[in-house]
Amino acid sequence: MPNLIVALLLLCIALVPVKAVATSSGWQSASHLKAELVSEYQQLVPGQSALLALHFVPDEHWHTYWQNPGDSGLATSLSWQLPDGVTVGDIAWPTPSAIALPPLMNYGFEGQTILLSELRLPAGYSADTLDIGLTADWLVCEEVCIPASASFSLSLPVGANAVLAQQYQPLFTEAKTRLPTPLNASGRFDTSGAAFSALIDLPQGLNVSRFFVAATELVDHAADQQITLNNNQLMLQQGLNTYFSAAPNQLEVVLVTDSGAYSVLLTQAGDSSTDILITQGQQTATPLWLILLLAASGGLLLNLMPCVFPVLSLKALSLASNGQQRSAQQRDALLYSAGVVLSFALLALLLIALRAAGQAVGWGFQLQNPYLVALLVYLLFALGLSLSGVVQFGLGLMNSGSSLASAKGGKGAFFTGVLAVVVASPCTAPFMGTALGYAVGQSAVVALTVFVALGLGMALPFLLLAFVPGFARLLPKPGAWMESFKQWLAYPLYLSAVWLLWVYGRQTGIDAQALLLIGVVCVAAACWLWGRKQLAQAGKVNMVLALLLLLLALLLPALTPAVSNAPVQQQSSQHWQSWSAAKLQQLKAEGKPVLVNMTADWCITCLVNERVALNTQSSKAALALYDVTYLKGDWTLRDSAITEYLRLYQRDGVPLYVLYWPGQPPEVLPQILTPDTLATTLERLSRQL
Repeated sequence: MPNLIVALLLLCIALVPVKAVATSSGWQSASHLKAELVSEYQQLVPGQSALLALHFVPDEHWHTYWQNPGDSGLATSLSWQLPDGVTVGDIAWPTPSAIALPPLMNYGFEGQTILLSELRLPAGYSADTLDIGLTADWLVCEEVCIPASASFSLSLPVGANAVLAQQYQPLFTEAKTRLPTPLNASGRFDTSGAAFSALIDLPQGLNVSRFFVAATELVDHAADQQITLNNNQLMLQQGLNTYFSAAPNQLEVVLVTDSGAYSVLLTQAGDSSTDILITQGQQTATPLWLILLLAASGGLLLNLMPCVFPVLSLKALSLASNGQQRSAQQRDALLYSAGVVLSFALLALLLIALRAAGQAVGWGFQLQNPYLVALLVYLLFALGLSLSGVVQFGLGLMNSGSSLASAKGGKGAFFTGVLAVVVASPCTAPFMGTALGYAVGQSAVVALTVFVALGLGMALPFLLLAFVPGFARLLPKPGAWMESFKQWLAYPLYLSAVWLLWVYGRQTGIDAQALLLIGVVCVAAACWLWGRKQLAQAGKVNMVLALLLLLLALLLPALTPAVSNAPVQQQSSQHWQSWSAAKLQQLKAEGKPVLVNMTADWCITCLVNERVALNTQSSKAALALYDVTYLKGDWTLRDSAITEYLRLYQRDGVPLYVLYWPGQPPEVLPQILTPDTLATTLERLSRQL
């Protein structure tokens, strides 16, 4: 019996120091929280790795913070004191919770929290013990926040065998279950424009309910998150933080799902993949049939745009001139439709080719070239002269009888379709912007399909008039009235030429505009001489002179001096400022509401919106009342920064109106504005504060 008692006493003596050393540093108490440092092993061996846990138990309703604390708070930091050669890795952060403190959003941990770090003992470690020191700093908060600091120490034996601290294994098991599972997935992110955007190729379908970005001062934590999953491709978007300045090359994102949390390492996207990142992930969830329907609807509405109607008057004249000749009407409608569809397809191919070559171009890009604008001035003016009877180009009524003139009429219908597309492209009709933004982020085949749908939508009214008897009966019968009607239709073309002449002047200056006006006079003289030739009242000398005048007209725009890219000096009476990405970012960082208007002088819709909705006294008063800074971006000439900004909002053309309100995600206004659109929107946003 005495021997048994002695044996038990020796066993207790042996166990007590091992427990004290191997299990925990002991609890340290601070305001509303207690903490201890725990080792996974009670004895280590050289070359071993082991986990250390900083174990927090805060009072009820109190919390500590994640590595990205959110809008306020402070992440827990650890400072280790270790022998030479011994290292401890970074904290393996558990999955955080979103802690809402309106209007702020924080990320942290309520209740028991276990922060794991990996201890690495070198193979050549020769000491019998390992002394570990830790200084931890944390912030614990409820309605008030209390910073605290504590020091912890452990002394672990180092021997021939590693011995687990069995009594603490449930603690470490629980800590591991709270860690997000690393996901074997590739992902990239971008911070261009107004949002953080990430695209992740998932190895499996996951129902992601929210995400946490580990990098601080990157996202607007209180802003709504946009999460889209399509064919295992996950798109994440959230507004940028007001204090955002630069993004790291890599960052971690934690995805919260029904089955647990997963961590993904994202790499910052390069310039060549930014467009794919911004547009592809967000828009691929939209069915292609819906995009095609939107494209066709947008093409149909193009017929009502003021930049298109003057040219369509030529087609209306052609249909009316054919009267009851159904075959001629159907031929012209088909050829007109072919001209429209093929022109849209060529524009699509050109856009795709330029984008592949790295050019920043968008819808309406051809009117950013002053020389092309000058040629369109000449063309529309010459067509007007034709309708006025100065010259005939085979599009008039006189040639509707003979077979030769019929061939010319078919050609006229085709090229009327081509011209309609050229002058229609500056306009972005409702529904059309979404379709264009979708198309430029897709494959070449899909993009071409979308552009063809645009063309079919634009040609649809004329196809219905030619092939549906009910529509065809709406056309009046031919008569003498048509000659007067033809001459009246010249004036919309003249007005279109004046508009383009104004655009040219805005692009190149008043001196270049004067040269172009001289070219217009040359075109007028050449057409007059050509008309005399058609009436057999002019000889070959006059024809040579007409050709020389046309050549001179073509050369004059080439003599235009180089266009300066210097910003135009802003007038003190203007209620807007020139847009730049840096200025927009600065205003957002200051927490100011901002209205961005992306426009161009060749965009009739833009000019009408400004006249009826943005430059009115009521809109100016609304901007002043809510202290909104109005920024205007001018896309009249090609500007890659504006092109990139447009594509961030899945747009490939102007107009684009974006309203930034503090604490809210950016709001895109309609493409067609009414006089009270701006005031109503500002009033609604102000009530959400």
